[in-house]
Amino acid sequence: MDSIERYYFRESFFGPVDLHLFNEGTHLEIYKKLGAHKRKVEGKEGYNFAVWAPNAIAVSVKGDFNNWDGTEHRMKPLGSSGIWEIFIPDVKDLTHYKFEIHTKNNEIFLKSDPYGSFFEVRPANASITYHSHYTSKIERIKPTDIYKEPVAIYEMHLGSWKKNKDNSFLNYREIAEILIPYLKETGFNWVEFLPVTEHPLDSSWGYQTTGFFAPTSRFGTPDDFRFLVDSLHKNNIGVIIDWTPAHFPKDEFGLYYFDGTHLYEHSYPQKRDHPDWKSAIFNYGRYEVSNFLINSAINWFENFQIDGLRVDAVASMLYLDYSRKEGEWMPNIYGGRENLEAIDFLRRFNTTVYSKFPGCFTVAEESTAWPMVSRPVYTGGLGFGFKWNMGWMHDTLYYFSLDPIYRKYHHNCLTFSLLYAFSENFILPLSHDEVVYGKKSLLSKMPGDTWQKFANLRLLITYMYCHPGKKLLFMGGEFGQMSEWNYDRELDWYLLDREEHRKMKNFVSDINKLYKKERSLFEVDFSPEGFEWIDFSDYESSVVSFIRRGIDKENFIIAVFNFTPVPRFNYRIGVPLNVCYQEIFNSDSIFYGGSNTGNFGMVKTEMSPSHNRHFSVNITLPPLGAVILKPLL
Repeated sequence: MDSIERYYFRESFFGPVDLHLFNEGTHLEIYKKLGAHKRKVEGKEGYNFAVWAPNAIAVSVKGDFNNWDGTEHRMKPLGSSGIWEIFIPDVKDLTHYKFEIHTKNNEIFLKSDPYGSFFEVRPANASITYHSHYTSKIERIKPTDIYKEPVAIYEMHLGSWKKNKDNSFLNYREIAEILIPYLKETGFNWVEFLPVTEHPLDSSWGYQTTGFFAPTSRFGTPDDFRFLVDSLHKNNIGVIIDWTPAHFPKDEFGLYYFDGTHLYEHSYPQKRDHPDWKSAIFNYGRYEVSNFLINSAINWFENFQIDGLRVDAVASMLYLDYSRKEGEWMPNIYGGRENLEAIDFLRRFNTTVYSKFPGCFTVAEESTAWPMVSRPVYTGGLGFGFKWNMGWMHDTLYYFSLDPIYRKYHHNCLTFSLLYAFSENFILPLSHDEVVYGKKSLLSKMPGDTWQKFANLRLLITYMYCHPGKKLLFMGGEFGQMSEWNYDRELDWYLLDREEHRKMKNFVSDINKLYKKERSLFEVDFSPEGFEWIDFSDYESSVVSFIRRGIDKENFIIAVFNFTPVPRFNYRIGVPLNVCYQEIFNSDSIFYGGSNTGNFGMVKTEMSPSHNRHFSVNITLPPLGAVILKPLL
């Protein structure tokens, strides 16, 4: 062995325990060894490269350091683990590289690093050696109990929120500079990014992940992303990112057919090929694959100090027949449609996150009636912290799309959600999915003239903020974006030159302030003790009214909603206490572009029974408006 070659094979980065735990699928720090990592071996600095390719007959690293010659740096297999490794001295930071994989079928593949932490700017796709130089210690926000705290999430797509004048992307640091003041101004205390993981196409939502460990380079370096997260945390804004363990794209440079076999994906087309997205489905039953995904999650929590992961397309993971016709899917070993390996993976993923990162949480985008999605694994649940309430979103948006004259025939679309509102820890989403593909923007979904559209949108958002569950609003909804979301261009910020859009933004800012101030709106979101109907049966008037209570039962608000453009005078509702009630919020305020119909800030209780209560108030309901009352104790 010559003087250079000895650096390749001596002092392996992997011990026997590493290899055993990796093949067992339980190595929770394998991402710190697989991939490219800066090391010093016998006084020589360089990078250690390691890749899992168990069915390859030879693997080498090629890159800037060897003129992309695959014969220069051949890797060594580590026993029967399937891992290949090499240490190469003098490789510098920001060096481009790929793995050259020789298969048993005499094929040669050039693959990006599955564990790569940084990638070339698209459309190039080489991995890049990267060693963080971020010196600030990122302090994660520490909620006392997030289930009892206000959670107002601003969902956004980094590539199309704002852009430079030449339509180029902003850097993560530039985004931090303008995003944080905007979130503070509008009152959101959480932000959720559509995937920041590396993906190949600008004209996309980002859900076709090719780099599960890397922030996308189109907005800067990993340290730039750390700066964005750090800056948000310093301003007490929590960070959630979307994560896509349900599938991955079939790009030649990526995970698909990685070592000449279906390594990361299933070999059977009935399990492998996703019918909706033409992508590949992970083989969750292979220990090294599930270990790969769990390490990806750990990486985002540990290396970037995010606070939450929202898992995309969970329903597609749970069911073997998802979007498949009869005969196009393979049943499980018991003959059922449940994906047992995916269920086991999700439970292990959630158990790992909650055990390693106290205070952090996971969110499931799950659109079926699968039970106990957000219940602990030890009780038989999937272990997520929250679940998106897709049923509430679809029913509510359908109701609001109707001309008010027809709403009384669909009153159950408003009330049905309270039959299951406490079966899960729900987040109420008005998400990106609902403002694309011909569905129209939130504002444009609303019926009527311009005034009625804005009144309906204010009413919708007020209803969401009063309904049990945490809150999520996709970017643009806060100022009444008129056109559908277009991921190729920035939001229509010019609309804020118009008074009605500025007032809409002021409305969202004020309702966020109210939400964070009134504990009854967030303290008891996931238990029926926090909600009490006054009247859900007045379908003829399209009016509903209810009470929200905090942990202190005497701390409550009354919310009344009029879903028609007809103002309702002398509208009587029963109330719990014989006191005066202050009108603390009115969505029809002139400050928000409304008609200013209301109750002059106060209503008095009368000794007149109503709604099975001894006392009642006679109030004025604004057209397409909501009023929130609070007792003066």
